[in-house]
Amino acid sequence: MKLKLDFNTYKDKVNACWIGKNIGGTMGTPYEGVREVLDIQGFSTPKNVVLPNDDLDLQLVWLHALEQVGPRAIDAANLGEFWLNFIPPHWNEYGIGKANMRRGLTPPLAGDYDNNWCHSNGAWIRTEIWACVAPGAPELAARYSVEDAKVDHGAGEGTFAAAFVAAMQSAAFVSSDLRECIEIGLYAIPESCRMAQSIKLVMDCYDSGKSWLETRNTVFEANADIGNGWFEAPTNVSYAVLGMLYGEGDFKKSMIIAINCGDDTDCTGATVGSTLGILYGMSGIPTDWAEHIGDDIVTISIARGQDGKTLPNTCTELTERVVALAPIVLYYFSKYADNAFHKRREALAVELGEGNDIPEGYGELIKTRVIREVRGELENLKPYTMRFEQSFIRTDITLEREPEIAPGGEIRLHIHLRNNRAYDNLHYAVKLNWITPAGFTVEGKRTALLQRYDDHNEPIVDIDAVIRAGETVEPENRVILEITVPGRHTALYAPVILFGC
Repeated sequence: MKLKLDFNTYKDKVNACWIGKNIGGTMGTPYEGVREVLDIQGFSTPKNVVLPNDDLDLQLVWLHALEQVGPRAIDAANLGEFWLNFIPPHWNEYGIGKANMRRGLTPPLAGDYDNNWCHSNGAWIRTEIWACVAPGAPELAARYSVEDAKVDHGAGEGTFAAAFVAAMQSAAFVSSDLRECIEIGLYAIPESCRMAQSIKLVMDCYDSGKSWLETRNTVFEANADIGNGWFEAPTNVSYAVLGMLYGEGDFKKSMIIAINCGDDTDCTGATVGSTLGILYGMSGIPTDWAEHIGDDIVTISIARGQDGKTLPNTCTELTERVVALAPIVLYYFSKYADNAFHKRREALAVELGEGNDIPEGYGELIKTRVIREVRGELENLKPYTMRFEQSFIRTDITLEREPEIAPGGEIRLHIHLRNNRAYDNLHYAVKLNWITPAGFTVEGKRTALLQRYDDHNEPIVDIDAVIRAGETVEPENRVILEITVPGRHTALYAPVILFGC
């Protein structure tokens, strides 16, 4: 499938995305955490004052990551390194994810272990960068957002929320139908997850004629059991969707309704602003609100050290750098994404140029793709998983439970090996060697053949293993899986960190 987007229209939408994000973040920040229904009518801040907001801050770091390592290297493990280098706050899941990485846990395990904030808001608020470099390619935007979210949300609802919002926003570059964009977002996530159920609840209430307040209260009550109070994803994403549906295309009305729902108001407002900015461009943003907020970006949660000084200071600069990256990301995706995301499928080619050329039935085609490419992966997303990769082999290691082991205890794990060069018609005979602490042993298969792809073979191998501890364990026990291929100089080392208990 080939899709062509007009570059100038695309650029206008990217700029409106960031202006809208700043409007909503600034308008909602003063009420953040208020659980009651509000009655705001607009800004409570003076003109030309932009309130800092991590919703936008963190995306400047992801811009830097894309510029530094390129689209191929954007995964949870690499983004985790940028977290440790550039993002100081230790709020909730941010702090847990970083603390776990510093203990040696590799994302997404770092986002799962000991994390009672995995269903919270930290990931879906930072999706716009992925949507903006992948306009009209919701499966790519959603995949990137999932890798992003895994770092501090693991297999939680926060990760499903990020996939939904990123897919919805990417679709908004092509479709002017808000309802269709929401549906594309829903197609990207498992039907059974709380995030999907909550969005469907909003849509059902809207379709049945309930008022926005009745719908807000219905959602509030339905998700009261999640346990993160005002800071959980299913309710807050639903408030953003609620605002946009009941706002019926009006930027001000949508923003005010979403923020008046309460809870994480800077996040809901910012996502309403960015999504409608993408959907309608700068012409859809009220001139008086755009002039009130100005062009500046004010940061609060990133390190402005040597590299941080190069990050954008205005929405205009951020827009210029994003639109410079998008053609590179889109070209890579159309040519090489099979290797990046390990999918064998018909390529989606999105080009930026003069004029639009959108295939008939784009929405239905994209829904099919996101089900196949994103939802399937999320349905198989399991807690306590780590991913390691080198040039021609990827391995996912999933522990049966939390990474803890007692003296004389054992823990089972599943190893999923994939041939990254399967479509180059190459076979690899791999050797698995375990490097263990004193007293530890590992039981499991030691060799495997990773075949090339054809109609009869899948380029994957699944292996089960058991790690057993000796009579003593240390506070931190590092078991390393070494994967080598005879005749190849590259080795993959996958550390499995087990905490003594």
